[in-house]
Amino acid sequence: MVKRALLSVSDKAGIVEFARGLAALGVELLSTGGTARILRDSGIEVKDVSEVTGFPEMMDGRVKTLHPNIHGAILCNRHDPDHMDQAYNAGIELIDLVAVNLYPFEITVTKEGVLLEEAIENIDIGGPTILRSAAKNFHFVTVLCDPADYGHVLKEIRSTGVVSENTRKQLAVKAFRHTAYYDATIDTYLSKELASEEVLHLDFTEGVELRYGENWHQKAKFFKEPGVKGPSLANARQLHGKDLSYNNYVDADNALLTIKDLHAEKPAVVIVKHNNPCGLAIGDTLLEALSAAWDGDPISAYGSIVCSNKVFDLQSAEFLEGKFIEIILAPGFDHDALEYLKKKSSNLRLVELPQLNDVFDFDHTYKFVVGGLLKQSRDVGLYEKWDCVTEKEFPESMRPLSEFCISACKSTKSNSITIAYEYKKSCYMILAMGAGQPNRVDSIRKLAGTKARENLKVMHERDSPKEDFNEYCTKILSKCVMASDAFFPFDDSIVHAAEHGIMYVVSPGGSIRDNEVINTANNLGVSLVFTGMRHFLH
Repeated sequence: MVKRALLSVSDKAGIVEFARGLAALGVELLSTGGTARILRDSGIEVKDVSEVTGFPEMMDGRVKTLHPNIHGAILCNRHDPDHMDQAYNAGIELIDLVAVNLYPFEITVTKEGVLLEEAIENIDIGGPTILRSAAKNFHFVTVLCDPADYGHVLKEIRSTGVVSENTRKQLAVKAFRHTAYYDATIDTYLSKELASEEVLHLDFTEGVELRYGENWHQKAKFFKEPGVKGPSLANARQLHGKDLSYNNYVDADNALLTIKDLHAEKPAVVIVKHNNPCGLAIGDTLLEALSAAWDGDPISAYGSIVCSNKVFDLQSAEFLEGKFIEIILAPGFDHDALEYLKKKSSNLRLVELPQLNDVFDFDHTYKFVVGGLLKQSRDVGLYEKWDCVTEKEFPESMRPLSEFCISACKSTKSNSITIAYEYKKSCYMILAMGAGQPNRVDSIRKLAGTKARENLKVMHERDSPKEDFNEYCTKILSKCVMASDAFFPFDDSIVHAAEHGIMYVVSPGGSIRDNEVINTANNLGVSLVFTGMRHFLH
């Protein structure tokens, strides 16, 4: 039975309603400071903790609950006769429920210009101690640190007079997790301010079993970051299909990052295979963007992930008839498109992320290595400068196409090359890409250049079968832009680009052989822009 409760909260949300509900059930209420005042102002009878301890709140409220009459009342093991005798002899009345949340330390230290003294004053001592005491004794005491739990706990007490053991266990875990995060936040702040050290605490929960890891024999889980907001797979909802695997998460995350880096107002689609965008396009309609993205590499698109920045419609769903894909990730699905896709395959995963077009709420990325963790700031932006370094000018009208091409290159594993084409006014597609090569020249010579002609062969047979193929290729490639994620260490990439008829190239520059590269570009009639920003992706 819940007979006596201690309420002492910094976040006052819902506390009056909760206290009123407890009082109506005959529960005696103890409280402190501001919580006691707000309850009395609301007409709720409450006893000050100082009446129980026999001491007034001291030292600006730093000392108020740190007393045996409080902690003995919480920590007493009701099944231990010695504990009960000691409590009786000391005149300690037991506490059955504790609702405590903590001084807003995290909010305080994120305020601009906050002083160390102010931060330290917002380090809660009594609150975490009470939470840990109550959580430790969860067999007998209910502990609440989140106002969201008031309602269902009150409902249980009204129904049965007690809080179920399962609920008490869940709330105890939540309380320990809450104090652990609170202490970690303090450690992070004070380590920097007092010891000039950077400390990183990871906080991930709700581990979900995945179908398997990178390979079938490996086990895998996905852990969600508590409180994560915005465009994240942690906030996505699967509407259809079999469970996701480790690789599905990795590829879907790449798709999400790629589509969002475009900042496209028009419909955009990315097709990801093995953590690389093998197709990427912007169109006037979603179907147009999807079709153009598919043209970027129809072979690699088999078994891929499709991600769009617009609600998926029926026309786009019908385009995928007869095409095998693993996942469609979108802000939403039209009803008829959803029903159509559900009938297409029971295995096709349909994943909805309504926040897909929101702004990212993170500044850093992390990667585990054996025995350590790498942290870096997020790769934001496309270029730091825009310097045409060749005799042949780079038309300003081609800058939007170039920005699209650089954005695609950012999301492609280095050494990466992307070739982009404006297939329709203000509509762009990746014609080909070369990814993950140990040397840059192979990315253009063996991959991007070759794949561009292969893709153009399909497009030529479909759209312009009567036109000479070589003339068709020359016409299109001469209007394309090629982007490199890093500088050209030698001029060979420029040579091979020109051999394929590509006359517009964008690179960060910065090689000791830049002059050699520029001279070769001038000799071959290639226009070359240096951006000053590298985009390696490992």
